[in-house]
Amino acid sequence: MGSYDEADSGTIGVINDYEDSQPATPSMEEPKVVGAAAVQAPIISSYNDKIRPLLDVIDRLRLLMVMKEGIQLPTIVVVGDQSSGKSSVLESLAGVNLPRSQGICTRVPLIIRLQNHASPRPELYLEYNGKTVPVEEPQIATAINIATDEVAGPGKSISDIPLTLVVRKDGVPDLTMVDLPGITRVPVHGQPDNIYEQIRDIIMQYITPKESIILNVLSAAVDFSTCESIRMSQQVDKNGERTLAVVTKVTADDVNIGLGYVCVRNRIGDESYEEARKEEARLFETNAHLSRIDKSIVGVHVLAQNLVRIQANAIAKCLPEIVKNISAKLDANVSELEKMPKALTSIADATQAMMRIIQAAKESLKKLLWRGEFDEYPEDNTKHGTARFVEMLNRFSDELHNCEESNLSKDFLTEEIKGLEDARGIELPNFLPCEAFLRILRRKVERISYLPIKLSEKYWDYIDDVVMSVLTRHSEMYYHLKVSAKGAAHNLVQKLREQSINRVKEIVEMEKLTGYTCNPDYMMEWNKLMKQQDHFINQISGTNMWPLPCSVDLEGLGEIQIEHLRKHSDVSILQQAFDLKMRMVAYWKVFKVRLVDSMALHLRYHVHNLVHNDIDEIVKELMGPDGHGIKMMLVESPAIVAKREKLKNSIKVLKESKDSVAKIMDRIVAYDACLV
Repeated sequence: MGSYDEADSGTIGVINDYEDSQPATPSMEEPKVVGAAAVQAPIISSYNDKIRPLLDVIDRLRLLMVMKEGIQLPTIVVVGDQSSGKSSVLESLAGVNLPRSQGICTRVPLIIRLQNHASPRPELYLEYNGKTVPVEEPQIATAINIATDEVAGPGKSISDIPLTLVVRKDGVPDLTMVDLPGITRVPVHGQPDNIYEQIRDIIMQYITPKESIILNVLSAAVDFSTCESIRMSQQVDKNGERTLAVVTKVTADDVNIGLGYVCVRNRIGDESYEEARKEEARLFETNAHLSRIDKSIVGVHVLAQNLVRIQANAIAKCLPEIVKNISAKLDANVSELEKMPKALTSIADATQAMMRIIQAAKESLKKLLWRGEFDEYPEDNTKHGTARFVEMLNRFSDELHNCEESNLSKDFLTEEIKGLEDARGIELPNFLPCEAFLRILRRKVERISYLPIKLSEKYWDYIDDVVMSVLTRHSEMYYHLKVSAKGAAHNLVQKLREQSINRVKEIVEMEKLTGYTCNPDYMMEWNKLMKQQDHFINQISGTNMWPLPCSVDLEGLGEIQIEHLRKHSDVSILQQAFDLKMRMVAYWKVFKVRLVDSMALHLRYHVHNLVHNDIDEIVKELMGPDGHGIKMMLVESPAIVAKREKLKNSIKVLKESKDSVAKIMDRIVAYDACLV
């Protein structure tokens, strides 16, 4: 500590070995903070009976490991760089010796639970790996090292599995603190290369919850405004509202430390804790500089009292939220457990469960694929079957209308002239042979036949995905049923898929057999187009025209290139070809609409049969001739068994936690009533 002015600036100071004659400048030795209070009294001579129950309930909740259920508890977390004196601070408060060594001496989170106990004989024990080990006071450091080796392994590696040291001793403050591994950036022999990242992750795990109180221990040799532990604290507590600092010298750096400052003196060498407290009291009473410091920020006893007060306030503030979170988590787990299926014990139970699941899946599929009701999957558009079918059908229609065969102006009349020449025979003049029309129609239909087949394949792939998803959701709790049902459903869909594609091929073949329609639009369209025949022939012959036109505009067809047609001198063949072309144009329009309609009706018909009737075939396959599928349902999935046990254990912990809190709250209410 450089001067009184610095000491009075408001930082928690840890003062090293001072004598009256020494200047008020700290030595650069490693700070060793000890438990020192007024000589005449322990650190905490008495404790409010109203606050003790609060600590009891938090310790009880911590013992029940309620934090594993996502319930955060108020915790004093001690952090600092390696060898910054964290363990010394805890020794001061606990009045016991903790492990000391070069490098990392804290390799696992050490939860220290201090309880002021009037018994003349201290009670100390360690809790780890599900066991409780009594410890004699002189052997605490050794016992902690042995337990650490068991948890983290021998050597210098670290672990996030905590140890708990319980100290029930006269004069200690009622506190629960967590000492974390010291921050180091450079691994030493025996440490992993990512030691810094491992330590950082453990520290952030403990200091991130808003319920945590961060006790930063800082070395005198560093500028604590840039200290790593301070930097980590500021990441999660930007305003310093839950950060407390213990440093080895007093500075006025601009760092938000919102919970106040205290100056204390370390235990030096072989001093006993009693001797250290006496020396601390004498130092702050008689030293020319230090005696000027306000006594409200001096001494380990003040540090202890501040920590007790801060912890008690944090518990009182957080307890209503803790009670609320425990109740909410308990209700959620009970509800989830109730929704889980009971273990099946008989064939009859299994059969009923299977029928219930298949019927539920059947109803879901009716909603998604037939009725267009999406309440079960409001946000998942991929399961909105009727809407997705319309999209696929519209895309199919667009592809059909925009494909090469629907481009009726390309190589105008070339195919028709060739068809007429190939079909020429002994016949009446100007007779339009039906075979020429059918040959052209067959070729065109064949060229687009892949489109309806592609639609059918794509749609049944989609149906398969939806059926699998729905069955998975309804049979999730029965692993063997889920696997068998998905297999049976896939087999069913593949059978229907094959039937559907075969039917589509039949539809295509029917269209290739003959050209027929009773749709009046065909004749109306043909008559309208034929009115342009004379104009078209005149444009080709070019009578009284110069230069000769290269193209002609035809209503319904657009601009048509005609130069290639002038090589045909026989006007009658051009007239017949034009007539044949206009018949094909009019008929192709009818054909495209009819094919889209046929595909829509066909696929809807098959889906109707699937969701109303065919889905029942799954039951038959699951039952099998020997009932093997039903028997398999009696064997629960290991994941479901584990989940049920996890929920039961969680509910047990949460119920015990809720009961513990309720009992403590009753004690507090009774205590308040006595005061009144």
